[in-house]
Amino acid sequence: MIKVKNPNQLNIFDPWHWLTPKRRQMLDAGWPGIFREQILPFIPVHKVGRHFSDSLGRPTKELYSILGALILQQAFDLTDEETLQQYAFNIQWHYSLSLNIYEESDTAKYISLKTLWNNRNIVAQNNLENDIFSAGTEKLAQIFNVSIDKQRIDSVHIKSNMRRLGRIGIFSESIHKFLVNLKRSNRSLFDTLEKKVIHKYLSENALGCFSRVKPSELRKTLTEVGKDLFNLIQEFKQCPEVAAMYSYKLLERVLKEQCNLVDDKENPVELKKPKEIVSDSLQNPSDPDATYSGHKGQGYQVQVMETFCEKEKSLNLITHVNVEPAHNSDANALIPAIESAEKRNLKPKELTADSLYGSDDNCERAKAHDVELIAPTMGSVQKGQLSLADFKFSLKGEVVACPQGHPPVIVRRKKRVSIGFASHHCRNCSELSKCPVKKGKKYYYLRFTDKEMRIAKRRIYEHSDQFKDRYRWRAGVEAMMSEYDRRTGVKHLRVRGLKAVRFSAVLKALGINLFRAAAFRALKMRPEEGLCAA
Repeated sequence: MIKVKNPNQLNIFDPWHWLTPKRRQMLDAGWPGIFREQILPFIPVHKVGRHFSDSLGRPTKELYSILGALILQQAFDLTDEETLQQYAFNIQWHYSLSLNIYEESDTAKYISLKTLWNNRNIVAQNNLENDIFSAGTEKLAQIFNVSIDKQRIDSVHIKSNMRRLGRIGIFSESIHKFLVNLKRSNRSLFDTLEKKVIHKYLSENALGCFSRVKPSELRKTLTEVGKDLFNLIQEFKQCPEVAAMYSYKLLERVLKEQCNLVDDKENPVELKKPKEIVSDSLQNPSDPDATYSGHKGQGYQVQVMETFCEKEKSLNLITHVNVEPAHNSDANALIPAIESAEKRNLKPKELTADSLYGSDDNCERAKAHDVELIAPTMGSVQKGQLSLADFKFSLKGEVVACPQGHPPVIVRRKKRVSIGFASHHCRNCSELSKCPVKKGKKYYYLRFTDKEMRIAKRRIYEHSDQFKDRYRWRAGVEAMMSEYDRRTGVKHLRVRGLKAVRFSAVLKALGINLFRAAAFRALKMRPEEGLCAA
């Protein structure tokens, strides 16, 4: 049964009148006041309420306060036990969550671990954390008149609560997980297995032995565990009950990603070379959603976009957060970020990013959304060679002269542009070996596509003082990433799985917006009222 008390309901009397003016002022000016006024009332409780009955069952805990507690837990990076303590005894939490301080029953300011888990599971499984983040961020942007015209985007690598495993560890842990589940679900089939296999992977010190393998025996051990994994798959392949088990499907996934099957009865499994293993392969059976980045390692990455203003004393807010597997390229994250911000009326006019986001395709697609992408071009010109960017252009963007100042003789436009230069100029030019022109029947031709022309113009613009002045603001996103981790612990989470990781990362970003808004309001009020920063 749903229990909801709207925080906007008027009270007959102020339940916090017993506080001294100074203490009340500190609560109002700090994060509790911001959360109570601008975030708590706008949490989309109705989307969570759909998962409860209107008339059946025991009453739920008050949903506004429970969902608010989930936000604060992530913002302050608390364990479940610490969250229960704060909910029960912390006056800042009571004030921010609008808890009834006069109600002394056991249910007034107490929640159980199961209640916390159930509500968190509802939010995470239904991807409702994005709705909570959007509602809070939009309100803060509106109240504080945040300028969204200029924004910047970057990604940060994060890790779930899983151990880093090598190839032997992936094989042995997967087999161990399968055997444990098989023993629990179907003991009769488990008893048919060879005692040797059970002892190797289920004995008290079984998995510890695999961590002490000598470097000289790695290949041999890896071949043995690969063969054991293959034999288990073959043994239960015709058993529908076992083949449907999730842990069995993990065995099949490991075999497919790590091995090749060969026509050899004695050793039907051939290990793939490390370079042949795809980056989205299984990294740990305990977190099958985690993948591998050659640059940053195992885990996930978070795409984060925030506003920025060149003026001092301005409020910057995170406007977009998206968690994705670690192997995903940043180049594919730009347009979804723009579209996400556009849906929430937070779309920028200028978006600053590093070169990984700055492909020509992204620039054109961003332009279609009326967004100017400010990012360096990928790649570089071979040292000592001339490129299209070294030619001279008119104000209209047309090539008017070669690097030596000679004008073109002929211009042709088909699928690509062909510009012909006089043969006697090019033939006698000292820079001919470095120049991109190619000899033709009558002229020396410079040929390029529209895409190559756009990239050349961007490279020319990158050397201007205007671009350098605009692009220097991108560096500020690194400070935001540092704050994101330092204040909320986002780089090392307590959870596993994409849904749980996404839940934590998104609500932690809302926590950063809360802290920034509180600090900004305190900064604006300090000269007048002498308040301390939140």
